[in-house]
Amino acid sequence: MYKNMLKEMLLMQKNLNDETNGKGWENGYAKNGKLINWRRCIYMECAELIDSFSWKHWKDINSSPNIENIAVEITDIWHFIMSLVLENSYKNTMIDEIVENINAVSGFNEFYVDAYDISEYNIYEIINDIEVIIHDTSGFELKIYDLLTKFFRLSLKCGVNLSTLYKIYMGKNVLNKFRQDNGYQDGSYKKVWNGKEDNEVMSEILKTSNLSVEEIYKELSKFYKEIE
Repeated sequence: MYKNMLKEMLLMQKNLNDETNGKGWENGYAKNGKLINWRRCIYMECAELIDSFSWKHWKDINSSPNIENIAVEITDIWHFIMSLVLENSYKNTMIDEIVENINAVSGFNEFYVDAYDISEYNIYEIINDIEVIIHDTSGFELKIYDLLTKFFRLSLKCGVNLSTLYKIYMGKNVLNKFRQDNGYQDGSYKKVWNGKEDNEVMSEILKTSNLSVEEIYKELSKFYKEIE
């Protein structure tokens, strides 16, 4: 079951990258000639994850972590980690072999069982774990399977296991496709829908029931048409 989840996410990510960046994106360039840097994508998303915690000493010092947004940011990081794995495996490794390799990574056995309770951790411990990933991905040398281990452990501390990641990924993958279909690259897409970011709308849709990919897309379309 968990291997099927991994395989489905990897295939969906590859298809999304093919549609967004064009065939051959694994060579490091999008169809428009823009350089692709998945490592930069990862550490920029890590910075956004840190902002989900009340780390500032001068503002909202007693605020609780934004649990819902933390799960979404973890999923955003996962998009780019998968893309990095796919890029590095390009032409050499089949998806099934990638799944087996990830399955063998230290920490993955814990990742597909129960997540931890984020309230049991000091936020600075979690932020330190995030910053380790930022350090690794912004440096010259990166061991991908060490990165995966650190990501799985960070996710569990943030209350996200494989099942939760899979559910949110399904919704976020559809949202990313919806964005591309509605002008995300040329800047015409509207990210705030009647006072809510599209990520929030997507999260609310996922709470309603177990919808298919097609049903999630239809729901997003419905809400987008209602923007004032």
